[in-house]
Formats: sequence, structure tokens, C-alpha cells
Amino acid sequence: MPLLVIGNKNYSSWSLRPWLLLRHFGVAFDELRLNLDTPEFFAQIDRWSPTRTVPVLHDDGLVVPDSLAICEYANERWLDGRGWPADLRVRAQARAAAAEMHSGFRALRLQLPMNCRRQPDAYGWDDQARADIDRIQQIWRELRAEHAAAGDFLCGDFSIVDAMYAPVLMRFLGYGVAMDDNARRYAGAMTALPALREWRAAAAMEPERIEATDALVQA
Repeated sequence: MPLLVIGNKNYSSWSLRPWLLLRHFGVAFDELRLNLDTPEFFAQIDRWSPTRTVPVLHDDGLVVPDSLAICEYANERWLDGRGWPADLRVRAQARAAAAEMHSGFRALRLQLPMNCRRQPDAYGWDDQARADIDRIQQIWRELRAEHAAAGDFLCGDFSIVDAMYAPVLMRFLGYGVAMDDNARRYAGAMTALPALREWRAAAAMEPERIEATDALVQA
């Protein structure tokens, strides 16, 4: 059985993506959770990951690091292509949006790190993070405007692009980011997913804390 090595569910945004995809599509896998930013993590990570990062997938001797690479591998290995939209045009749109998430939005990542247990307060962010937030909601509006008739997710049915944006949604909810009507509807569809509900419930039960992230509260 494949093994997915992840970080804490409360904090590890990169880990959420392939975990959510695999769980949503019913792919059986074992899970190994390493506590981020601890001596134990740094003592163990070399054994599992050539990049010394999580997530990383082990499958029959193959080692696949990086969340998007794992999603792509899972799509070919177990999903028979169902991880992306079937239509070529829609698939290209989904891949472009996923790639932009994978490589961009640095200000959002740094200033609003994922913290699934977080409750909104008056914590603020700068104009660069606001520009990231605005661009993400623009992507969501454009995709939903074209594909809403096909389903409740960004390109119709749930796909890899939704898995890639799931940690952004956790940030929006935890930091109280103002969302437009389209984003709120999308948030409702995502948070109703059984797999995402399972992840959030597990995150809420984790005892570990990362002080630097938990300390981001109202100034």
C-alpha cells in the first residue's frame, strides 16, 4: 500500500493537497505524520524525503515529493485521469490555475500561514497579501462563471485544482478574509466535502503547536 508522509494537519498546507485528493477519490494509503519544526522532524525527514520536505509519497519503491507531483502521479496511477477535467480546454484552465497556486502568492503564504484551528480576529495583512487575495478570488470567479453548470467546484466536479486551493480556503476562513458571493458559495461546497471535514476534525485534535504561527493574532 502506498505511504503518504505529511506534516501536522493543522499547519501543513502542502500536505493537505494530495491527502485530500487521495481521500476524496477513495485511494487507500497509509499515512505517516511528522511534527513540523521539531528536532524529531529534522531527525527523521532524511529517511523519507530527498527534498527534506513534506508531503512525499512512497509507492512500490518509487519516491515522489511535492504536492502537485504527487497529485499528478495519483491521477495516472489510480484515478484513470479523473483527477483533471475530461475536456481538453477545461483541463488546460484547471492546470493553469493549479500552477499559479503552486508557484505564486508568496505574500499570502508568509502573512497568512495555514492554521486550521484559527478563529478570525482583527489580524491584518499588507497590500501585497491583499493583491494575492484579490487575484485568487478573481481566478475563482472566472472559473466558476464558465463552469458552474457542470458542478459546484472550480471546473465543475472536484479535481486537482480544488485540492491545490484547499489550503487557501483554510486561510480565508481562519483569518476572516472577506469573500465575495462566489467565493462563499465555493467555500460551502469545499467545506461540505467529507474528506476535508475529516482533515479539519483531525487538525482540531492535534496537540502540537507551532508558536510562530499561533502567535499571529490581533496586534
